[in-house]
Amino acid sequence: MTKPPAFRRAEPDARRLSLVEACARVLARAGVGGTSVRAIAVEAGVSPGLVGHYFSGIDALIAATYAHVEEQVSLALGAAVDRAGSDPRARLEAFATASFRAPIADPQLLATWIAFWSLVRSRPDIARQHAQQYAAFRQRLEELLGKCGVPAARQGSAAIGITALIDGLWLELCLSPDAFGAVEAARIVRAALDAVISTSRSAG
Repeated sequence: MTKPPAFRRAEPDARRLSLVEACARVLARAGVGGTSVRAIAVEAGVSPGLVGHYFSGIDALIAATYAHVEEQVSLALGAAVDRAGSDPRARLEAFATASFRAPIADPQLLATWIAFWSLVRSRPDIARQHAQQYAAFRQRLEELLGKCGVPAARQGSAAIGITALIDGLWLELCLSPDAFGAVEAARIVRAALDAVISTSRSAG
């Protein structure tokens, strides 16, 4: 009878994902300055050579990590909207307030994002990813605002303002959780949505 192997080699996609997740943890803990192939290898429990097998270098790994983190946030937002049902206003509120709850309202996620933001001015690839991520968020918000009766001519500026409000509240919620909570943050955003929608209706 053939003896089973003592271990099974991780599938390539699973190993790649484990390196991306390790990179996110190192970025959150040590920032960009403390993130290296060796640090990520130690975090993932693998050799530096294995990191090099999956990624051409630290820049490529950080870019892949940004894409992965953004995807997880996007999935969380999408799930919140799906849970809200079919009512357009409920879907809009779900999208606009999901950032104030787990898994998005997380100090470690904020620390990882700060590391990414620090690279926007120096890394064109990260700048492109950043621009694409925020454009996709605003586009989704514009679509939801449109379903609530906000005309196309007002959707862009409304989405920019609401996005800035969400980002600011998310930042403070992660940095100063004792100052206010998710319920208060959601109330502030709902009031802003009320103002945008009511103004659009009166103007129409």
